[in-house]
Amino acid sequence: MIHNPDQYQTMPVGVVVQRRPGVTRWAKWAWKVTAVLPGAAQADWAVLRDTGDVAEYHAATRPLELHGAESESYMAGLSAKMPALYVVMRRRDDALRPFDVVLVTASPYEAQDYMDNGEDIVEKVAMPDGVIGWVREFTDRFFEEEVFIKRRRDKQRVDGVQDGIGDRRIAQLTDVYRAPQRKGSAV
Repeated sequence: MIHNPDQYQTMPVGVVVQRRPGVTRWAKWAWKVTAVLPGAAQADWAVLRDTGDVAEYHAATRPLELHGAESESYMAGLSAKMPALYVVMRRRDDALRPFDVVLVTASPYEAQDYMDNGEDIVEKVAMPDGVIGWVREFTDRFFEEEVFIKRRRDKQRVDGVQDGIGDRRIAQLTDVYRAPQRKGSAV
């Protein structure tokens, strides 16, 4: 649910997944997200290129959503050495369509949340120049750097005399910091 439509933008983004032969006997195929297609039409594992062992598919098109409240996250992503989009995929039991494309995001923080669950596959893909400009323009409108305010100590002294009685709310018969004594031993 979008509470403020003025702080929300979306763009359809196609996800290109490459299939190549696996390098071990346990994995017949190796799958990797190789590109994104800004403004792409809907697709469901449409073959883009097939050269024998290597094939590329337009796996799906998902909306890339930008929210004004997430502008700090987008700024962190744009300031990286290589600005990237993150594609979140989930495995399924279908040899022809082995993954569901769950999400495409420009937020490295949101991508980290999906990485933490351990069930999803998160692929980092270079952000195309047009998308960089679009995300930067959006982020510049809503990003407000938080001003650092140094915390000042109050004037109360906390290094006073220790009276050895522990927490004053708990009744103590003796000093709580004393050495314990053994029962039945003559000292």
